[in-house]
Amino acid sequence: MSDQDLIQSTDKPASRRVVIPKQTTLAGRLAAGLLYALIRSVDATIRYAWTIHPTAEAAIKSGPVIFAIWHNRLALSLALYQRACGRWRTSARWTLTPPRMAAMVSASRDGGFLSRVLEHFGVQPVRGSTSRRGPQAMLELTTWAERGYDLAVTPDGPRGPREVVQEGVLALAQLTGLPIVPVSYLLPWKYVVNSWDRFQVPLPFSRCNVALDEALRIPREATEQERDSARLELERRMRTIST
Repeated sequence: MSDQDLIQSTDKPASRRVVIPKQTTLAGRLAAGLLYALIRSVDATIRYAWTIHPTAEAAIKSGPVIFAIWHNRLALSLALYQRACGRWRTSARWTLTPPRMAAMVSASRDGGFLSRVLEHFGVQPVRGSTSRRGPQAMLELTTWAERGYDLAVTPDGPRGPREVVQEGVLALAQLTGLPIVPVSYLLPWKYVVNSWDRFQVPLPFSRCNVALDEALRIPREATEQERDSARLELERRMRTIST
């Protein structure tokens, strides 16, 4: 399958005419800064326990990867990324370079606010989704991967169905050649929002059991049937470490 075929496999008619909303307002930028500070404050109180599959550890140590995390686990995802890099990227190769990540963010107005939060964490936002601006976002993510950046995707975002892996993350892995590392965590003490994804808000001083499951690679020459099998396998792994 060619690069163009992989890119177009995520496209839908709406993505060709979407216009990214204008810059966030001053109030929005201030709110993003406050949310960043709040996440940092809560993160500092949480007690983390880590479980990582050997293939995931090897992939993280050897080079950029695609981190896949459910949409409802986004609250701690950026803090987890920085902690994971601190745990497993300790060689001289990595200590000379700070953690670098590009993450796909919705092209909606809400995505503009989230982009500001990502920037506070030093993450490069890429606007788009499988239904809006998909091909452009895929090209931009591929460019960041070529520069040595990790990539982050919510495979069930931005609007679900909840915990159902969509096609985009597989096409991205096939296009970039990067392994997918499934990530999730369990919070015994949390607030669950009544939203489509049942978004989890961590409460201070909670425990957090983090799991990074077996890395999954999608061969460049994978057929549509093989890619669908990989999608189901990724979904199974992510659901397993989320329960």
